[in-house]
Amino acid sequence: MVLCPECETDLDIAEDEVDEGEIVSCPECGSDFEVVTTNPLELNPLDEEEEAADKDEEEDGD
Repeated sequence: MVLCPECETDLDIAEDEVDEGEIVSCPECGSDFEVVTTNPLELNPLDEEEEAADKDEEEDGD
């Protein structure tokens, strides 16, 4: 069980469901986090600048 670093909601993410570098979102507060490690599962909050860069990369790939 991993808790949202922002609002402490249980994110219900299993270690084997995500990969390092993947972005996950909290359904309660909407914050985005990057998976830093999967064993143990550790999340890092994304900065708004990083989120914008990630979205730009996704749009360029389409």
